[in-house]
Amino acid sequence: MNLKDNNAENIKLRPLSIDDFSYVLEWSKDDKFCLANDWELKRNEQELYKWWQHCVNNLSGDFIRLAIELENRLIGYADLACIKGDEAELGIAIGDSSLWGKGIGFNASISMMDYASKHLGITVFNAETHETNIRSRKMLEKIGFKEISRIGREEYLGTESQLIQYRLSS
Repeated sequence: MNLKDNNAENIKLRPLSIDDFSYVLEWSKDDKFCLANDWELKRNEQELYKWWQHCVNNLSGDFIRLAIELENRLIGYADLACIKGDEAELGIAIGDSSLWGKGIGFNASISMMDYASKHLGITVFNAETHETNIRSRKMLEKIGFKEISRIGREEYLGTESQLIQYRLSS
């Protein structure tokens, strides 16, 4: 998976830290980010901090969340969920919406998939996005994901949207 774009060398995946909370708090004040990621608007800071502590201290055997760092600052997170055997679901959230559309999610996804392949033996990646999330769909297709189904509906940016499921087998 050597599909890396410009910025690829500047993107780093690393464990989450409680010290990242100031960035997470900023994301929670960005209505565009919150609506795109199903975060409650005007979220209570203490509740958000407890949630972030839970993310940092995650002990789940079938879920991994890593920080996406660009130029030494947290800009998002990458997830591997539903890890079972050689299969996992890939998820990406770029918290700083001013960075959307710059290829960072693409590069972070490739980095997370490389990590999953090398360290966990993952060869099948699943992903899901909303029909109206054109950037996410284009990113997944650029990586090589293929649409496999359209099951379910969910709100995205305030409008109900069809969910699209994707898969990539390496």
